Amino acid sequence: MDTIASPTLWVITIAAVVGLLALDLLLTRKPHEVSMREAIGWSACYLALPLAFGGYLWLGHGRETGLEYYTGYLVEKSLSVDNLFVFMLLLAAFAVPARLQQKVLLYGIVGALILRGAFIALGAAALERWSVVFLVFGVILAGTGIKLLRETITGHDPQVDPDRMWVVRLGRRLGLKPFAVVVAAVFMTDIVFAIDSVPAVYGITGDPYLVFVTNAFALLGLRALYFVLASVLARLAHLGYGLAAILVFIGAKLGLHWAHLHWSGVPEVPTWLSLVVIVGILAVTVTTSLATGPSPGPARPVGPASPDGRKADQTSPASRP
Repeated sequence: MDTIASPTLWVITIAAVVGLLALDLLLTRKPHEVSMREAIGWSACYLALPLAFGGYLWLGHGRETGLEYYTGYLVEKSLSVDNLFVFMLLLAAFAVPARLQQKVLLYGIVGALILRGAFIALGAAALERWSVVFLVFGVILAGTGIKLLRETITGHDPQVDPDRMWVVRLGRRLGLKPFAVVVAAVFMTDIVFAIDSVPAVYGITGDPYLVFVTNAFALLGLRALYFVLASVLARLAHLGYGLAAILVFIGAKLGLHWAHLHWSGVPEVPTWLSLVVIVGILAVTVTTSLATGPSPGPARPVGPASPDGRKADQTSPASRP
């Protein structure tokens, strides 16, 4: 597939991602409870980096490339916010202490980056060879959006039962330490998220390099964002509606693109319009959520707690790395 990236740019980008991961590993080598000030500081850094990189792409490769990058990054970041809710449930179900949560998340992110890289390469190869993959991706996203909308309307909250996860049962059977089992569970959960997020970005751009960097930047900032949003995520009561609308919209866009490849009379959705629609959906979602407050029902976990809602302590099984 066509890409703006030269081999040199790929090498520099991957080296930069590895460097940022190494920095994160260095900073988290000593487990500690993350303060709000620390989380906000790192979140600001991981927001400034992708925004600045988008400026470089805009100036160096043109307006359309810049728009594709920013739109793809916004989609990935939006999906990652909802993913954080599942991470909260998962860490609470394992009773992971606050001082170990960032290390668990970081290890999961490292694995997710490696696996998403493979997904992106496979997706690029499949799209290059079979145009019907655009339609398949569109159906997957539209179906996921409809499912998410139904769950949001009915007030269904995802439940996390570690004992029902095959990776947890396998890890325990192999005699892995509790900490390693938790990391494996987070890693496998993010693989499921990749099934939605990678096709979603391919609905914005066909450049595998842009797909990779948007995924990388969204994942790199996920650890810090987790601690920033942990106490406010419950207020985003309408987030599910917004994400469902975005997924259905991108799914329809992919379907139109597939049709356009076969029938020239079918219009394409321009990137600038996609950006306007996605920003508009998110703006309405956040505004209405903050105006109405958290939805009634089970409270979302906001910190390290055991499944029965009690605070995890240092004797938790997951506290033994």
